[in-house]
Amino acid sequence: MCKSIPGNQKHMTMDQRIIIEKRLDQGNSLHSIALQLGKDPTTISKEIKKHRTIQEHSHFNESKNKCALIKDCKKKNICEIYAPICKRMCKLCNHCNSHCDDFIPRSYHCSKLDKAPFVCNACSKKSGCRLDKAYYRATIAHREYRTVLIESRTGINISPEDLIRLDELVSPLIMQGQSPYMILQNHPEIPYSEKTLYNYIESGALSVKNIDLPKKVKYKLRSSGSSELVDKTIYEGRTYKDFQAFLKEFPDTRVTEMDTVLGCEGSHKVLLTFHFSECSFMMAYLLDSKESDHIKNVFDSIEHAIGTFSFASAFSLILTDRGGEFQIPDALECGEDNLIRTSIYYCDPMCSWQKPHCEKNHEYIRKICPKGTSFDDYSQKEINLMMSHINSTPRQSLGGLSPMALAKIMLPHELLNFFALTEIPADEIVLTPALLKK
Repeated sequence: MCKSIPGNQKHMTMDQRIIIEKRLDQGNSLHSIALQLGKDPTTISKEIKKHRTIQEHSHFNESKNKCALIKDCKKKNICEIYAPICKRMCKLCNHCNSHCDDFIPRSYHCSKLDKAPFVCNACSKKSGCRLDKAYYRATIAHREYRTVLIESRTGINISPEDLIRLDELVSPLIMQGQSPYMILQNHPEIPYSEKTLYNYIESGALSVKNIDLPKKVKYKLRSSGSSELVDKTIYEGRTYKDFQAFLKEFPDTRVTEMDTVLGCEGSHKVLLTFHFSECSFMMAYLLDSKESDHIKNVFDSIEHAIGTFSFASAFSLILTDRGGEFQIPDALECGEDNLIRTSIYYCDPMCSWQKPHCEKNHEYIRKICPKGTSFDDYSQKEINLMMSHINSTPRQSLGGLSPMALAKIMLPHELLNFFALTEIPADEIVLTPALLKK
């Protein structure tokens, strides 16, 4: 413990974690960070090691020989299969590792991660490094902290021994037809409330079940909200007010509105839509379900196809609602090699009108796929056909031009090529369900 820095023994806050991340990016020492936050350096060290994010090394153009001794190895003919004719060194063979008795797996662990600052935030060699990396990100660290804090307070607050004694006393009496209230009245030594006993029975902690409580099974279950935890810290710096402030300072920034279009009740597939406000161009992706992983996969596939620079140019700012599928801003914002590829902002709760262009353009989708339509039978090719017709439709707001025509001028060409949409002649445009009828 550092005696020169008096600690305050309080939990780390989001603001303090942001300071830690910024100082690590600047290459500051843990002692200087601890001095600024009024924490012990050991506390900062534990925080970083506990919540750092490990990023696996890049496998691009990686050698198939995984031996740690490859540089100094001069062995030949270790497999003895092609001994008379094979003249090259075994380390150049794809089967070397499986035949060599001296094979030692190559380690991708960086020894610098074993000492302060334990992360690669400020490492000058991280861009070309072929080893596993570790980064400290404030938002991820705070989310992990909140998860542990909440989960540690779930469950029942009773020791296994006390639970066994309680079960031996309560369960036989309930099987005799007594209610929890009667049992507590006759046994004041039980230090729990009536509600607690009901909760223990509900959770299956006791031998008796709800079916053994004749009165309870008659009651209608109360409706409860979603048990899914929403980490509200992800909205810090990403609110609609922050979005407006950013545009006020940088008014020429390109804005993309993002949303999902749902099918009928009981269907699984949904549409993920991107609306480029400057040209009213919209692209839709067919997702297998409304899950965050599918959203991230779309982001990754676009970035991989057009490159991080073009992605950042086309998707500079993304405005979306607070749907559960969009609750992973860090994963969506960070792309390959942990580079920032976009910035995510959220509308206020129940304020979808704050992204009006996207909502308005969905009316064209509903002309072809009315509400109650299931997307389960459609393919991405059919969705591309629908979006080709929609984007080829002239708009009065665009002076009679179509979004497709403006997109060819304003959006990166590699992005439009990746979308694989085609311009439809004016007299061939169909905006009715007949377009996708099979």
